[in-house]
Amino acid sequence: MSSLHATLVCAVGIAGLFYLDRDKSIRTSEALWLPVIWLWIIGSRPVSVWLGIHSATTVTIRGAENSPLDAGVFGALLAAGIVLLIGRNRRVWACLKINWPCLIYFAYCLLSVLWSDYSDIAFKRWVKAIGDLVMVLVLVTDTQPIAALDRLISRAGYILMPASVLFIRYFGNLGRGYSPDGAPMNTGVTTNKNELAVIALVISLGAMWRFLNLLLAKPQPNRARRLLARGTLVAFCLAVLYMAHSATSIACFLLSAVLILGTRLPFIRRRPAGVHALVAMILLAGGLTMLLGGQAAVIHALGRQTNLTGRSEIWAAVLPVVPNPMVGAGFESFWIGPRLEKVYRGLSRWWGGGHVNEAHNGYIEVYLNLGWVGVSLIAAILISGYSHAVAAFRRRPAFGGLMLAYVAAAVAYSITEAGFRMLNPMWFFLLLAGVGSSAIVPGLVGRKAMQPARKPREHDTNQASDGQPPLSATNENVAAFSRL
Repeated sequence: MSSLHATLVCAVGIAGLFYLDRDKSIRTSEALWLPVIWLWIIGSRPVSVWLGIHSATTVTIRGAENSPLDAGVFGALLAAGIVLLIGRNRRVWACLKINWPCLIYFAYCLLSVLWSDYSDIAFKRWVKAIGDLVMVLVLVTDTQPIAALDRLISRAGYILMPASVLFIRYFGNLGRGYSPDGAPMNTGVTTNKNELAVIALVISLGAMWRFLNLLLAKPQPNRARRLLARGTLVAFCLAVLYMAHSATSIACFLLSAVLILGTRLPFIRRRPAGVHALVAMILLAGGLTMLLGGQAAVIHALGRQTNLTGRSEIWAAVLPVVPNPMVGAGFESFWIGPRLEKVYRGLSRWWGGGHVNEAHNGYIEVYLNLGWVGVSLIAAILISGYSHAVAAFRRRPAFGGLMLAYVAAAVAYSITEAGFRMLNPMWFFLLLAGVGSSAIVPGLVGRKAMQPARKPREHDTNQASDGQPPLSATNENVAAFSRL
C-alpha cells in the first residue's frame, strides 16, 4: 500500500472510530476541547515542528519559549482556560482547597524562580507549567466530569495512536529516527521513543478503563459498535506501546493494568480496604525480586543493561553538580547554564557526546531543580493523590481504580524517566488523578469518605460513563457540590 493510500485509510478509519463511539446522550462542555488540544500538543510535537517552521532537534516542548509561535499557542490556551475557570470560580476553589499540596508545590516553584541563574526563562516555564493544572481543572469542573475524562481519552487516543502507526509504517522521515548513540527508534507523532511510549501508556490505561466500563455494564443501545471502537483503540495503544520499545512504559502498563483489573474483583469491591493490600502486594513483589538477587534478570528481561542503559551514569554525574541541595537550581533551571559542561564531559560514553536534558529519574530531576524541599512536596502530592484515589474507589470503584493506576504508574515511571516535569503526559495525568479524584467525587475528605456509596434504585436510568449511578445521585454532598 502506498503512503497516500495508507493516509486515506487512516483518515477514514479515525473518522469511523469517532462515528462508532458516538453517544448523543452525554453532553459535555465545548471547553473540553482546551485540554484535548493541550494533550494533543504535549503528547506529540510543538506546533512549530508540525508546520515545519522548526525541526525537532531545535525546539522541544519544554523549550518552546524560544519559538514565538509555540509560546503564543500555549499562551492562548492558558488564557482561555483561566478565563473559563473564572466563571467556575467556586468549583475551582473547592478543588484547590482539597488539593493544597499542589498549590504549595506550584507556589514554591514560582518562588524558586528567584534563585535561578536564568530567572526570565524559569518564569516563562513556570507560566507554561501552570497550564497543566489549568487544563486539569477545566476537565474536572465540567458538569459531567467523568464523561469529560472519557471523551478526553477518546479524542486524544483516536488521533494520536493511529497517526503514530501510520508515521512509523509509511512515513519514516516523520515517524522514525535515531537515538544519540545511533540506534534506530520509532517516534510516531512525537520526537522521541520515550515520549511516544509515555503518551501510549497513559492513553492505553484510559482506553482499557473505557472498554471495561462498557463491557461490564448492563446492556445499552448501540453497545456493539461502541465496544468495537473502544477495543480498536486498546489494540492501537498496545501496538504503539510495543513499537516504542520502552521497557519503563511497558513495565508501568503491566503494573497499572493489574491494579485496574484487580480493583474490579468482587472481593476487593466488597472490602475497599483490600485495595491497600493489592497495591502493597504489587510493590512487595517487585521489591523482593530486587532484594533476592533478581535485579539483573529483571532488567535484562525488560531490555535494559544493568546500569539502566546509562541512567546510573547520569545520576552519578549530575548529583554532585547541584548548586544547593536544599532548594536546587531553580524551577526548570538545572539543564541550562555553564554547569552542564562538567556533566557532559562525563557522559560521552553513554549518550553520544553527553548532551542530555533530563536526569531520567523523576525524583532526582526534582531534586536538581527544587532540592529536598521540592522532593518533599512531590511526595506530598503522591500521598495526597493516592489517598484521594483510594477514597474515590470507595465511592466509584471503576473510576477510583483508574486513578490508582495513574498514581502507581507515575511512581514507577519516575524511577527511570523524568515523570514529574511540566508538559509531560505522565505529570498531567498524575495531577488529574489527585485533583480529579477529590473533585469528581466530592466529600471524600473526612468521615464521609468511609461511608459506602448509595446503591442505585431501580428507577435510576441515567448511568454515568463508568457504568455506575450518576454522580449527582450519590449523596447530599455531591448535590451540594454540583450547585457550586
